[in-house]
Amino acid sequence: MGIFKKKSCCSGSTEAELSNDSPVKILGGGCDKCNKLEANTLEALKALCMDTTVDHVRDFAQIAAYGVTTTPALVYNKKVLSLGRVPDTQEIINLLKKEI
Repeated sequence: MGIFKKKSCCSGSTEAELSNDSPVKILGGGCDKCNKLEANTLEALKALCMDTTVDHVRDFAQIAAYGVTTTPALVYNKKVLSLGRVPDTQEIINLLKKEI
């Protein structure tokens, strides 16, 4: 399941798109912490001018397939970067910079 995103600042567009297979995923049932992680991740992607979507995975069977037992979790290219907490936007930027 994908969610709407805005194209990055580098493209100059704010056109919404829908993606079913993004490299960036938020794993969690949709609680306040999961939603905050998603918001922080979107801000980080915008700051990095990364033109990608964020998928919010709420199915616990799919979450377990990542080996995650504590949510929320941030995944980039199938690698779990953060688990069981909500990193702020700057920390997410730093985590993503290590992976790109």
